[in-house]
Amino acid sequence: MILDGNQPDALQQAAAALGRGELLGLPTETVYGLAADADNDAAVAQIFAAKGRPSNHPLIVHVADIDTVTRYAREVPLFAQQLMEAFWPGPLTLILPRLPQAARASTGGQDSVGLRCPSHPVAHALLLACQQLTAPVWGVAAPSANQFGRVSPTTAAHVAAEFGDALLVLDGGACEVGIESTIVDCTRGVPVLLRPGAISRDAIEQACGMRPLSREDMPEHTPRASGTLLAHYAPSAKVRLMPAKQIQTALDVLGPDAANIAIYSRQRMHTSARGVLLQRMPHEPHAAAQELFAALRAFDDAKVKLIWVELPPESADWEGVRDRLERAAAA
Repeated sequence: MILDGNQPDALQQAAAALGRGELLGLPTETVYGLAADADNDAAVAQIFAAKGRPSNHPLIVHVADIDTVTRYAREVPLFAQQLMEAFWPGPLTLILPRLPQAARASTGGQDSVGLRCPSHPVAHALLLACQQLTAPVWGVAAPSANQFGRVSPTTAAHVAAEFGDALLVLDGGACEVGIESTIVDCTRGVPVLLRPGAISRDAIEQACGMRPLSREDMPEHTPRASGTLLAHYAPSAKVRLMPAKQIQTALDVLGPDAANIAIYSRQRMHTSARGVLLQRMPHEPHAAAQELFAALRAFDDAKVKLIWVELPPESADWEGVRDRLERAAAA
């Protein structure tokens, strides 16, 4: 059932559902999440079961403010505090050392916890409403509201299509960012970028004075984190990344016989085949991120078998989009 997330009654109904240990479809600025009380192990187990997600693959815990971090993290390095002050509320997740009693099931058995304070007004209002419950819910675990490894949802309708009418979903409109949060590991004395997103390496360095390392720079003792598997974010159709010239050459070779193919490219492509679906990718990386998952879902809805995507630029501002497409192509 989809409810208008801007209505106070809907927020109270959603908060009460989380307090009872139920699941909820939750809008954030990144993607829609499948939410549960992060400290209710039975409720969190329902997330893993509904998504078909391995129980040792950690979830991100969403909190209303910086003050709530102390309920989950036993240590907050100075550079992590600086990142919170710069980017929270917003699309940044920080991996921090976990308090032993906090969010045990949500963290996949690790002694660290991923924390984020979302900026979406519906998500923020819900988190505040959860704190006002008779038995407060201080943190909400909310991985993307889709089957494990598949394309993330960016509208309430996407969530309903994944899980049906039985799931309560708060509708907060289309997600503004469109790809999952940037994840920075803060457990090893220096910031380590585990998953790129809308917040760039340059912005992280500017905020804390430290250039984030890549996970390849410090492979030892890397925490497991959401969305970092080699194959992820994949539609049913096979995704292939290619330079624009290679896509056009392939279309020319196939000619009118091309069929069941979607093309997603910044450059304009030409084909005489009626079985090819052409869609332009935005030239601006933030716009491309915002529509990426919706485009992949639309190609699946069109029943194409192949999705040919023009390789994104190698620049830092395209890193988040490039990461999602590379993982989708690896599936």
